[in-house]
Amino acid sequence: GYETLEASNGKEALEILAGNRPNLIISDVNMPVMNGIEFLRAVKQHPTSKFTPVIMLTTESGDDLKQQGREAGAKAWIVKPFQPQTLVDAVSKLIVA
Repeated sequence: GYETLEASNGKEALEILAGNRPNLIISDVNMPVMNGIEFLRAVKQHPTSKFTPVIMLTTESGDDLKQQGREAGAKAWIVKPFQPQTLVDAVSKLIVA
């Protein structure tokens, strides 16, 4: 029941964010052009998106990378493969309509 926007990489996502104010962002870590941690840092530097919650949905499970994500501002870290309900639960806790 949510309206979604999609981007194929972090740079494209930032361009989409320039004209939109989403209630939540879900990002992978491994993306071309700009990885998810770089994207997350850029999101948190922008005045209109710095308070937007971000969920990292990724195959990466290393503690160092998770720590980088937390420090950059990620509110949740979900490792693939995952149960769909895990994502639904995280979205439900973080979304502000």
